[in-house]
Amino acid sequence: MTKSIGWELYRSFLAVLTHGSLSAAARALGITQPTVGRHIAELEASFKQTLFTRSRTGLMPTEAALTLRSYAEAMRSNAAALERAMAGHGQTTGGTVRITASEVIGVEVLPTALAQLRRAHSQLTIELVATNRVQDLLQREADIAVRMTPPKQEQLIARGVGHVKVGLHAHADYLQQYGTPKVPADLAQHTLIGFDSETPFIRAASKRMPGWTREGFALRSDSDMAQLALIRAGAGIGFCQSALARRSASLVQVLPEHFTFELDAWVTMHEDLRNSPRCRVVFDALVQCLLAHTA
Repeated sequence: MTKSIGWELYRSFLAVLTHGSLSAAARALGITQPTVGRHIAELEASFKQTLFTRSRTGLMPTEAALTLRSYAEAMRSNAAALERAMAGHGQTTGGTVRITASEVIGVEVLPTALAQLRRAHSQLTIELVATNRVQDLLQREADIAVRMTPPKQEQLIARGVGHVKVGLHAHADYLQQYGTPKVPADLAQHTLIGFDSETPFIRAASKRMPGWTREGFALRSDSDMAQLALIRAGAGIGFCQSALARRSASLVQVLPEHFTFELDAWVTMHEDLRNSPRCRVVFDALVQCLLAHTA
């Protein structure tokens, strides 16, 4: 390569990866299809690699494209972080802060705190990413994260905010119809709600619950919110946070002496943001919110 490659080429590359065609990528970016095509052609010429091949369903990424993807995504995250930093430059708490949390925490726990935060700081813009995928704070995919495991990177500031208790729960209507398990073996006679795809966290948790495997679940979902909705609907027995179950008198904990465990909760952010007024005020608000949730 004899010259540097502009960010706009990688931006078009990621759009084609995401949307599967030049036309769809152009619509998403608000530019013309020929421009997207030219960007892809320039990238391929620079790398001397074919990045996409045509198929009946659209453009398929080559192995070279898949190798490039993580680096382009890191560039996008850093570009977004730069925009967030400059948007709040020179203001006290104005600007954008991007928060990542699990689905359940993001949907069930944080909204009230974020509403209060916005009332107190009207110039603040919040981006809430509710996902069970761990966002990389070092790559600036987010500014602040709520996590159930302590951070390992030294560049992160972390505050422990208590323990989230998790247990088996079912709706009272379900237990009235099918009975309440008295011992763990009774669960084999019940409709169980659980995961579809195994993750490192699930593998670790399963060691504490022999037999809690995918094959044993009549209702499967990798969405924590979907599992919680199924429990609330009386569909069966599944795991949920005890603090959330206490909000409804209809949810009953099952076999608490056998299936109760705690997850450490943390609020974390990159150390470079410690002097950012907007990040500091959001960090402190999340700490208070999670302390109340885990109390």
